[in-house]
Amino acid sequence: MPELATAARQHLDAPHLAWFAKRILLPLAVLQFGMIGLGLLVTKALDDVWPFTVEDGLNRYFAAHRTDPLNKVTAFFSLVGSTPVIIGVTAIAAFILLRTLHSWREPIFLCAAVSAQAIVFFFTTLVIDRQRPEVQHLDNSPPTSSFPSGHTSAAVALYAGLALILVMRTRKWVFWALVLVPVCVAISRLYRGMHHPSDVTASFVNGALCITIMATAILGTKRLRSGASTGSS
Repeated sequence: MPELATAARQHLDAPHLAWFAKRILLPLAVLQFGMIGLGLLVTKALDDVWPFTVEDGLNRYFAAHRTDPLNKVTAFFSLVGSTPVIIGVTAIAAFILLRTLHSWREPIFLCAAVSAQAIVFFFTTLVIDRQRPEVQHLDNSPPTSSFPSGHTSAAVALYAGLALILVMRTRKWVFWALVLVPVCVAISRLYRGMHHPSDVTASFVNGALCITIMATAILGTKRLRSGASTGSS
């Protein structure tokens, strides 16, 4: 993508780097510490407080009502939120956006939102050590902590981020239906015994805030030049 590379090089001067650091790196650092703090609250400080004392009842309910058709449907949506699929769909969507919109902002925004949630997810799992629900697991357990759900936050960043782009460009609200994809991924992860309800709830927060941070910084970069000029004056 030569256009993408050229656009990136044009914004690597010191004022623009400082502008992006203030609007991306600082908010992401706050989000990172916030997610870790939330994980510590859920797993340490509030683990014996309602509703965390009863949340696994939902996992047990799903486990007791599993059927072969539902197993197959949830296996599909669990795959949709997996790392290889998320990377592949993000790359394809970014390429199509670049070619059809002739703008670097939208594909960079989408890639940045998906990458940001992955970074926050990864470092959160290094600190938060939470076991998965005590039900039969229908998927192989990744080596990471149960908190938060990487599948869910990745699906939120990708599909809700893509919906935001399409709605902004077309003004057709029907594209918000894409938000149903991460909802189905979250329910599937609960059904398959891979996460506690609070894990997927936290992942919606992670994905949504990464979208907000990147949309503010990147999709609003028409104000970049004036903002950078103000910061350097």
